[in-house]
Amino acid sequence: MEIHIVLIGLLVGLLVGLTGVGGASLLTPILILANVNPTIAVGTDLFYNSITKLFGTYQHFKQKSVNLQLVKYLAMGSIPGAVIAITLLKVFESFYHNQESIIKHALGVVLIIVALATIFRQLFQHKIKESSIQTKPIEEKKLLTILTGALLGFIVGLTSIGSGSLFAILMIYFFRMTAAEVVGTDIAHAFLLVTVAGLLHAGLGHVDYGLAINLLVGSIPGVLAGSYFSAKVPPRPLRTIMAGLIFISGLKLI
Repeated sequence: MEIHIVLIGLLVGLLVGLTGVGGASLLTPILILANVNPTIAVGTDLFYNSITKLFGTYQHFKQKSVNLQLVKYLAMGSIPGAVIAITLLKVFESFYHNQESIIKHALGVVLIIVALATIFRQLFQHKIKESSIQTKPIEEKKLLTILTGALLGFIVGLTSIGSGSLFAILMIYFFRMTAAEVVGTDIAHAFLLVTVAGLLHAGLGHVDYGLAINLLVGSIPGVLAGSYFSAKVPPRPLRTIMAGLIFISGLKLI
């Protein structure tokens, strides 16, 4: 048991419970800034996320807030996208030996995008009118959904970030869904994506299981505590502050 890792898990869990901001956007840069190897940070975060997303998926299935058709189309693109990203990382490791630098810089760029998207969503979501693409049936957007899923899946496979935040933004702006459906569908799809990506990273030796267990020991009570206090703390300012911190982390990694 490493107390400082447990405390990192507790902090991340608390902030996720309070704000709903994706755990990977917080955890992966913290691990890298704490001198964990970038490849290990990404692989371990995916493994850790797979376990936490499993419980969320089960709960949302019980609540019938998962759009299975959308999960299927997103996964048809995102899982191959993640496989391609992880395969390319292995190729770069074999031939160029600059895998860590690639991950670190890609992570920084994605963190900045996630932070800006989160801030935009907080400030302007209520002003955005329903677009024509939102009103179309999912079947008519099948190819668009698969292709977009492939792009975002590639990003997740490379950096571990975006399985929640980026896909949630995609669902909000491309589909007509209730808030509960967005969250449930996002978590169910993220579980499939991070599980496959996590297994691939594990197969390449990129998962530190001891690190993951220590993080889970801290994050589970942290999420529970954060979720309890979230009803007493206004979430919008907290999410904006967290987005700012994620943005600064992204700048530090570039």
